[in-house]
Order: sequence, then structure tokens, then C-alpha cells
Amino acid sequence: MSRALAGAAMAALTAATIASARAQVPPQDKPFAEHRVVLQLSDKDPNRQALVISVAYNLLKLYDPDKVAIEVVTFGPGIDLLRPENENRKLVESLVAQGVRFDVCLNTVDTIERETGTRPSIIPAATPVQVGVGQILSLTENGYTLVRP
Repeated sequence: MSRALAGAAMAALTAATIASARAQVPPQDKPFAEHRVVLQLSDKDPNRQALVISVAYNLLKLYDPDKVAIEVVTFGPGIDLLRPENENRKLVESLVAQGVRFDVCLNTVDTIERETGTRPSIIPAATPVQVGVGQILSLTENGYTLVRP
């Protein structure tokens, strides 16, 4: 393959990747959900992480898991909750198993990689979104209530 052709193919692939990454993840498909909540986590404080987890568990206890859609959007230092070594990993995975979605902001991940030279590891249960705040905006525009514990 010629160098020019390879460059053009790479540019097209990059443009397609950027375009698809800019699209935010659609809201959860929970047709019987009577309540929709997005929990924002944007700081690294372990107490704040525990509070977000507690709120999600409390909502699942209050409402049937099929009756509530819960999405936790992490960005900035808040993505620490979704790292494999985080002490709350098992709780996060348990919530995911019960239908809670945990989003990780790819802009934050990219920034960390640029600044440190290493891409941070994120648990497989996390759903990547390009822009965490954009995901929150999209969810609130689709009937979710924003809660920042």
C-alpha cells in the first residue's frame, strides 16, 4: 500500500472513530422504569464514592430494579471508582449485575494518558462515553433526574 493511500485510509478511519465516539451512549432500555436517575461522580473522595454506591443501592431497595433506571456518570477524578484496584470494585460490579450502568468519560481517560503516558485501566463493567458531562446532559434531556450526592 502506498504511503499516501495508507495515510488516507488512516484519516478516514480516524474521522469515523471520532464521529462514532462523539455520539453519546443512549439511555438504558428499561421500558417499565417509572423513575430515571443519573448520579454524578466527579471527585476522587472515597466518602463521595461510597455515598454514590449507597444511593444506588437504596434506590434499588426502594423501587423494584425493573422500575428504576440508574446511571452513574464518572468524569474527572471520579473515574477512580472504576479502576480495577478500587476497593469498591465488587460493589460496583454487584450494582451492574442489578442493572445499574456506570459510565466512564473517555475525555478524562485520554487526558490522563496524555499527562502520564499511560492509559488508566478501567473495569470491563464500565460503559465508555466520550464526554461525561455530555452524557449527563443527554440523560436529563431524556427524562433522567440529576442527583449529585
